[in-house]
Amino acid sequence: MLFQDLGARKVVADFGGGMLSSDSGALLLRQIDQGLGLSRTLAQCFEDRRNPDLVEHSVQELLAQRLQGLALGYEDLNDHAQLRRDPLLAVAVGKLDPLGLNRREEKDKGFALASPATLNRLELSAKFSDRYRKISPRPEEIGQTLLEMGVRCLPKDSEVLVLDFDATDDPLHGRQEGRFFHGYYDNYCYLPLFCFCGDVVLWAELRTSDRDGSDGTLEALQAIVAALRKRFADAKIIVRGDSAFARDALLSWCESNAIYYCVGLARNARLEEKLDQAMAKASERHCLSGAPTREFVEFEYQTLKSWTRSRRVIGKAEITGQGRNPRFILSNLGNEGLLAEDGSKLLEGDRQWIYEELYCERGNAENRIKQMTLDLQCDRTSTHWIASNQLRLWLSAFAYLLLERLRALGLRGTEMERASMGTIRLRILKVAAQVTVSVRRVYVRLCSAFPLQELFRTCQQRLESVAAG
Repeated sequence: MLFQDLGARKVVADFGGGMLSSDSGALLLRQIDQGLGLSRTLAQCFEDRRNPDLVEHSVQELLAQRLQGLALGYEDLNDHAQLRRDPLLAVAVGKLDPLGLNRREEKDKGFALASPATLNRLELSAKFSDRYRKISPRPEEIGQTLLEMGVRCLPKDSEVLVLDFDATDDPLHGRQEGRFFHGYYDNYCYLPLFCFCGDVVLWAELRTSDRDGSDGTLEALQAIVAALRKRFADAKIIVRGDSAFARDALLSWCESNAIYYCVGLARNARLEEKLDQAMAKASERHCLSGAPTREFVEFEYQTLKSWTRSRRVIGKAEITGQGRNPRFILSNLGNEGLLAEDGSKLLEGDRQWIYEELYCERGNAENRIKQMTLDLQCDRTSTHWIASNQLRLWLSAFAYLLLERLRALGLRGTEMERASMGTIRLRILKVAAQVTVSVRRVYVRLCSAFPLQELFRTCQQRLESVAAG
């Protein structure tokens, strides 16, 4: 192929560069996967009824290929029609024949990894179990594995654990199973429920949208608290969420089990009346300064019908250039805050701190869901059946966990320690390399002009100890 000349030089291109890869960062993901045992543990949640003598791709290899693909930005199964030729991806998956030279069928030679059709059968096996789909997932075990792996990733010296619950819309792709219209989102969608502890995902449950936004949260919280207590017997647990989670059953369970909560509360006329004096005071200050002003008050409040008892409400009376902005939250944290066993203070308890520092931090959970959606395409739930779409959601959650561990363990203290998953993929994982496979080694020559070489080296060295463990 001839391109425009460069001075006296001809610019010529062809496809004779040999075995190249644009995803050398898959080697870092392999270190994380091996260190955590993620794909190995996940594979144990599947039943494989295939004839072992005919199997070329184990369940662990299929799952590793799918998770690596998601983490590298290949959310479509069709992408694997060409990715299956990538020798570095084959190395990351654990293929002993990364060039695919020893495949049984002549048509498969040169393709080390599984085809899109094979991966599709794996995902659809969540709905079907027949002669064509002989790998069956056990959904309860997969959800429990995600929870246990997430708990393992939390710092072992944690004294306070904040659980962020949130729901989001997942628009449907046609007339799928469980199709309902949601008035708030003005769309036909699923309504998945997520729970994060810090940056770590603990729960990802696909639900139909014909329900309350908090439906299933109590059951999820009971499972999460049980898993946390096994590792953090004395840690204080705080449940955080928006007003959709201010439900009596959830709050009562927290109160009965020494769990703290800080959730939003939808405003109404009775609540706003409680803010009249504070709003007048804030308005007076706003008139004098012209700047946004706010006052905080707290009071006991009980709904007319839905709650079984009164609870502590913190109200924010705010005046901005756009007018009144009353807001309310619920919390069972006392004014003394949270105290450790030795009497030292873990968290403040005054109303302004609870609202501004504790509750407002809840917005970061939405950022994590955005990364799950925009960077890992967890909304690519486009099969017809809910069961297989739930499996896809779980796979995206495990891929998120891979990248989160890469960031937490390999990039801590660097300029990328708070980067989004998409930025990490673009700057760390998308590295060009030439791959040479011999009898003795797989030699990967990374791009000499790669601008983040030292950061890549630092990350690799840190993850080496994780893989060794």
